[in-house]
Amino acid sequence: MVFSSLGKKISTLIELGNVFRAIGNNLKWPGYSLGINEVEYVSFQDLIPSVKSHNGWFTMDAIMYCLNGWANLFTKEKLDLWVANYSFDEKNEAKTVALICAGNIPMVGFHDLICGYLAGKKLIIKLSSDDNVLIPAVVDLMSKYDENVHSQIVFEKNKLKKFDAVVATGSNNTSRYFKDYFGKYPNIIRKSRTSIAVLDGSESDEDLEDFSEDVFTYYGLGCRNVTKVYLPEGFDINRIFKGFFKKSDVIHNNKYANNYDYHKAIFLLENYSLLENGFILLKEDKSIFSPIGTLYYEFYNNLKNLEDLIDQNRDQIQCRVGINGIPFGKAQKPELWDYADKVDTMKFLSSI
Repeated sequence: MVFSSLGKKISTLIELGNVFRAIGNNLKWPGYSLGINEVEYVSFQDLIPSVKSHNGWFTMDAIMYCLNGWANLFTKEKLDLWVANYSFDEKNEAKTVALICAGNIPMVGFHDLICGYLAGKKLIIKLSSDDNVLIPAVVDLMSKYDENVHSQIVFEKNKLKKFDAVVATGSNNTSRYFKDYFGKYPNIIRKSRTSIAVLDGSESDEDLEDFSEDVFTYYGLGCRNVTKVYLPEGFDINRIFKGFFKKSDVIHNNKYANNYDYHKAIFLLENYSLLENGFILLKEDKSIFSPIGTLYYEFYNNLKNLEDLIDQNRDQIQCRVGINGIPFGKAQKPELWDYADKVDTMKFLSSI
């Protein structure tokens, strides 16, 4: 197997970031400075609106948000800073890693792919049927800058065979099967997580508008999306509705609207008390996992006691937004070194 050097791979990702930035801003082909010709550029650009026919959640806005996010990460400064923390063995025969990807948000498995690519591993990728269009198209784009990409990254539709390690992402149910099936291999096996927010009442209106990004980006389908908010006693919930107003267009997505209507009907049949504004249901609930179209909330009167409660759920929490957490609006804008479940994927891959 012939793989490119680390320097060539970083250069490839920088070029890919330039393409993502141009397409994410809906630009016409800017010329050969981008490193690909007009047909190649337009081909990828035209693919984006067609993806929704495969998965109704993957709208143009969702995909553009995704591409712009990666464009912001694929800079020389960030890539160099990231890889400087690791040492990669480019001399010995590359190990083969099986990647099993989720499909809840666009290109959700791409970070694992990039880690394996930079770590010099042969990758056999099993994509979710919900997200099996974008990532292969992106790998084809990468091959325009790195001629060895397709010898390093392959996609498998059938049973995974002949691998040395596994990175698998799924639900709580599938993770049990993954552990049984892949337990004998070095592995990272991820299960369901979600994100929370903690407010203390000092938030500005702008903060709460930014908070709407954490709730509604990708229609709330990601593990980094906030599904539960903790509020100080006496907090005016109308302030949240006001901050969320700019996201009212989510209800025009049929899949989101169907979920909203369904869960509203179920809650009302069960006589739960609800607050709503026509596109999000707010329900007081102890759980941190809320269904699509719903945000759970809970009041607290002692921050220390709340911290203890949050700590009890730490294995189910991906991100924390607000007080003692990441800034509002940043949940779905992770850095390259923000690893899922706080497990360093690059360290794992570079060690096998």
